[in-house]
Amino acid sequence: MQDSKPQLWTKNFISVSVSNFFLFMTFYFLLVTMPIYVLNELKGKESEAGLVTTIFLLSAIIIRPIAGRWIEKIGARMILLVSLFMFSGVTLVYFSVDTVFALMVTRFIHGIGFGMATTATGAIVASTIPDSRRGEGMGYFVLSANLAMVAGPFLGLTAMQQWGVSTMLTMGVVSAFIGLMAGLFISIPKKVAKSQQESQIKSSFSFKELFELSAVPIAVTGAFFAIAYSSILSFVSIYAVEIGVGHVASLFFVVYAVVLLVSRPFTGKWYDLYGANAIIYPAIVLFAIGMIVLGIADSAILFLVAAAFAGLGWGTLFPSYQTIAITVAPPSRRPVATATFLSIFDIGIGLGSFIVGLAAAHISLGTLYLFSSVYILIGIVIYYLFQGRRLKEERKKNKQVLDI
Repeated sequence: MQDSKPQLWTKNFISVSVSNFFLFMTFYFLLVTMPIYVLNELKGKESEAGLVTTIFLLSAIIIRPIAGRWIEKIGARMILLVSLFMFSGVTLVYFSVDTVFALMVTRFIHGIGFGMATTATGAIVASTIPDSRRGEGMGYFVLSANLAMVAGPFLGLTAMQQWGVSTMLTMGVVSAFIGLMAGLFISIPKKVAKSQQESQIKSSFSFKELFELSAVPIAVTGAFFAIAYSSILSFVSIYAVEIGVGHVASLFFVVYAVVLLVSRPFTGKWYDLYGANAIIYPAIVLFAIGMIVLGIADSAILFLVAAAFAGLGWGTLFPSYQTIAITVAPPSRRPVATATFLSIFDIGIGLGSFIVGLAAAHISLGTLYLFSSVYILIGIVIYYLFQGRRLKEERKKNKQVLDI
């Protein structure tokens, strides 16, 4: 008997996921090496080292709503290819950078390419995944970025320490160009291209067209949790050294990724079968447990157990939130919904890094992680009020219709 489920692993889905992986690989590759490059090679200040990340994310946040509108007008594939060519080309510019100012300009332009490309990949994957497998598909797609989050920093720091700056930058260029090559294999279904052309004819430009209001509630919810997650991104390696387990610090995100790989086939399918709420509420609790274990960790085992809970919790929440943002928007507005979600989410990450940095100056990181667990549990109420209640009502209505 032939499987009646619509196909997920198509050429387009694989190509956009591979492209997304190498796009984020390059992003994380440079994220961890550029601050060191500023301090050691350009002899810059610590404040300038921090700015190389901030200015990159700032330009990505600014361009995303505009990119979402361009995708509606021109098409996702065209914007993706333009942005990938731009992103790949700018990676070559790092070789000629010899001042902090020049690096800041380069990072700003690079961030524009990154913001456009990530918006386009999100739009393309939304049109590629069958509706009945959206939770599963978005889970695998986001997993490509999660895996890059592990591989990028590890390879970037190893290359810089073992073989020097030139080799590190060369590897970054190769990664970016592989992402570009994968992007060339992507094609947009005719029905999607046609709806984009109709959108171009029918709609006129206005500021509100840059944002999809239906995606704002779940985007704000995602940003709320991103503030807590930023404490892991920014300080977990420092915390590992503080509690005497610095030798396993690099394994934190490895365990995180392994748990994601093992759990992804189940969590995505459960989302599609039982709805978003059935998967999100337990994931919030698991994320909070991860923070509690991290806060009390005094051994390598507990530290890595915390990574497993955080991976299962946050690693389930983020793709679920992005799936909701796409699902609640009209099909023609999904590119803008993707841009809206990612822009607000990145604001949460940036704001969180700043807030956590201030808090870490006054309390220990262990205490900070324990407080974060309470903050995350409060997020259950935030999610319920902003999105969960609405989804519960819609699912109940749909069930009543089916029963009739």
